[in-house]
Amino acid sequence: MTEEISANPFLAASTLPCQLPNFAAIKDEHYLPAFEAGIAQQLAEIAAITSETGAATFENTVLAMERSGAVLTRVANVFFNIASSHGTPAILALEAQLAPLLSEHADTVLLNSALHERMLAVPLQGLDAEATRLVAEYRKSFTRAGVGLDAVGQARLRELNGQLSSLSTQFSHKVTQAGNEAAVHVLDPAELDGLGADDLATAAAAARTAGYAEGYLLTLILPTAQPALEVLSNRETRRRLHLASVSRGSSPGDSNVLGLAATMASLRAEKASLLGFASEAERSIEPQTAPSLEAVHAMLSPITAAAVRNARAEAEKLAATAGHAIEAWDWAYFSEQVRRDEYGVDLAALRPWFELGSVLENGVFYAASKMYGLTFAERHDLAAYHEDARVWEISNADGSTLGLFVGDFYTRETKRGGAWMNSFVEQSHLLGADAVVVNNLNIPKPPAGEPTLLTFDEVVTCFHEFGHALHGLFSSVTYPKFSGTNVPRDFVEYPSQVNEMWILWPEVLANYAKHYRTGEPLPVGTAEKLTAASLWGQGFATTEYLGATLLDLAWHELAPGAPVEDPLAFEAAALAAAGIDLPAVPPRYRTGYFNHIFAGGYAAGYYSYIWSEVLDADTVAWFKAHGGLTRSNGDHFRETLLRRGFALDPLRAFHDFAGRDADTAPLLARRGLV
Repeated sequence: MTEEISANPFLAASTLPCQLPNFAAIKDEHYLPAFEAGIAQQLAEIAAITSETGAATFENTVLAMERSGAVLTRVANVFFNIASSHGTPAILALEAQLAPLLSEHADTVLLNSALHERMLAVPLQGLDAEATRLVAEYRKSFTRAGVGLDAVGQARLRELNGQLSSLSTQFSHKVTQAGNEAAVHVLDPAELDGLGADDLATAAAAARTAGYAEGYLLTLILPTAQPALEVLSNRETRRRLHLASVSRGSSPGDSNVLGLAATMASLRAEKASLLGFASEAERSIEPQTAPSLEAVHAMLSPITAAAVRNARAEAEKLAATAGHAIEAWDWAYFSEQVRRDEYGVDLAALRPWFELGSVLENGVFYAASKMYGLTFAERHDLAAYHEDARVWEISNADGSTLGLFVGDFYTRETKRGGAWMNSFVEQSHLLGADAVVVNNLNIPKPPAGEPTLLTFDEVVTCFHEFGHALHGLFSSVTYPKFSGTNVPRDFVEYPSQVNEMWILWPEVLANYAKHYRTGEPLPVGTAEKLTAASLWGQGFATTEYLGATLLDLAWHELAPGAPVEDPLAFEAAALAAAGIDLPAVPPRYRTGYFNHIFAGGYAAGYYSYIWSEVLDADTVAWFKAHGGLTRSNGDHFRETLLRRGFALDPLRAFHDFAGRDADTAPLLARRGLV
């Protein structure tokens, strides 16, 4: 081993608190050697398992697998967060290089028939429930990966996996590029009438960062709807911003991803067929909590019809307010006008009460301290991977360390769009590891010395993503495979959505929503007005979400051998067939920037947000019925559900928490669909 590789910080566990990666020591040149060493190490560990001459046991086969790949896990957990949150050209080039390498390694592991046979031979007698579940999940993972295919089938499967991995990486990179290219440059400040002084300063700073000598730059967030559309009074500016948003990834040029999307959908359909499924949607949903693709459609169909009816009624009201037909770029502006006039709520005017530091420490952290007895201490002595990222140590009520939380809140050209939670270290009693998790958001960074004032949607995102963080931090399982958020995709959004309930909880709101200059609380009655106004716009919100959901399913219900020649025509036809083709309400994501499904692991899974919301709405009702923000309620939720990870069937965990199965009525009421 060379001196350079022996000094590689990934080759041994970090000695920092909670094994926080030693970012100060990590350099770009460490990644590839660590990946290569990690792959070699895990293959050697698997060879030792399969060459074992004694009978297969839980200890020498299953536990050996759980302990394998330590170096690979360490470097992958760091690298793929860096690629998303600070993807420099060098990092993105390496990500493209690694994609087929890691795909091939995964196939080598899961298509290893000798390893599979040993898994099948492990006796279950004497194992506790979590260990028994672990054996079962390993056996399923081999089957789902295609270990039962013949040599020809496995060879083609490896080709498909390699291609899909590379294409997914390309899609992600191009979407980031397309978003940066589509940012709207405006020279005349009069065209930005409606933006506050802080927003103008942020837009001016963004323009300078992007290389413009003058003017303002309206950067794009990942979804179709752009926050500035709520306040821009200039209709032409609104039109420019909306068209820039919806045309990302589909305009002529290097960042066009439509061909990639069509190719990926075709390859996924072929892979699903090879594995014995009628479609990728059927294959993708098979391991989820949803019992079938048919069950997903059965839930979505009546909600879609009701949402579209509500959206059409809202459009009529908006047209009456505007005095003209409503286009997509008009909707948010006049919707906010209705909210102001009829409910007395001006979301844009509330931003001075939503300063990032206060929202985070006096809101998000405060709610967690009241619910779970947690304390938070920022660790200025611990370096993160970027100057904007900060580290907090979180302790339990008894003073013991729970884990570390990294917050990276600002947008930058090297960060992909959206918001997400990742784990740098996953909790495991087997490995003696506490959790280290990170939340990434994309809040525009103000000029130096200026406050970071959030939109109400950004406040929601802060609470939402920290719900994911709590799910990872509270994990108390033995085996890494079951840790934290390693649950079915249509369950993972549930704890994060529950955490949103504290945003307007009176005690929490009063603690964080204070004017950043004067310290004055929100005007009396604001929370009540926000709650009363919450049903307004649900037709739009539900319809735009379902548009993306049904588009996702359409792409992944394609039959093998049915290539899509014109992706935009396919998209239009899919929405029309679903009865959700309202020009003024485009899908939350269109094909050209639908990173969730083509690069984010949510293929045929975007339905999971509303599927999880059934549990979320029912849980919120449970909390309200049981006294709300109390330690006893928090401890019950933590003990019965959040700490379980995937060591227990998720729906069984929900039953343990609520004492019954979920009820859909609270969701329908929340969405105004009753």
